[in-house]
Amino acid sequence: MDETPLQQMSPPHIYVERTLALIKPDAIHKAEEIEDIILQSGFTILQKRRLQLSPEQCSDFYAEQYGKLFFPSLTAFMSSGPITALVLARDHSIALWKALIGPANSSKAKETHPHCLRAKYGTSDLRNAVHGSDSFSAAEREIKFMFPSSLIEPIPMGESAKDYLSRFVNPTLLTGLTELCKRKPADPFTWLADWLVENNPNKPKISDGPIIEEAK
Repeated sequence: MDETPLQQMSPPHIYVERTLALIKPDAIHKAEEIEDIILQSGFTILQKRRLQLSPEQCSDFYAEQYGKLFFPSLTAFMSSGPITALVLARDHSIALWKALIGPANSSKAKETHPHCLRAKYGTSDLRNAVHGSDSFSAAEREIKFMFPSSLIEPIPMGESAKDYLSRFVNPTLLTGLTELCKRKPADPFTWLADWLVENNPNKPKISDGPIIEEAK
């Protein structure tokens, strides 16, 4: 009987996206609770800072809303107290964060999306607890605004990420994981970390050749 070849599992598509989240002045006292929900929802918090914006800074941040009737109230509210700015990352983070926070009007959100963050922590269209970037370009601009010293570099994704991992990471990592399974150490994380340091293919090799003394 012929042996059935092992089915090759295709590696998962790697796609990491970043978005900006703000915890607004009306919900700042619930910041830790909201951050716990963020983490439990599969997001990674890459950067975090607590700050208070001036009315002028709020005007710059919400420049796209300039001229609308609610603009003065929005800038006054957002500069009325401290906020927490967060850079979140995961696959499709922009859409998933927008889904988690819910509709802009907290009163309506309590009826249509009762489990979203704005329904839980917001009280009105203006005081709606949290903010999320609307698009990739908006996220890039808003992250740079809130974290001006950070470098926003593209995260490898798709074929380029798979190619990088297959060439530079997987060969050594799979060997290490195989050894890990054989040895079954009590602390697998420390053991694997030590093994990777010891077997790093990029580590300089020290030659044991003869020592040649220079003539004096």
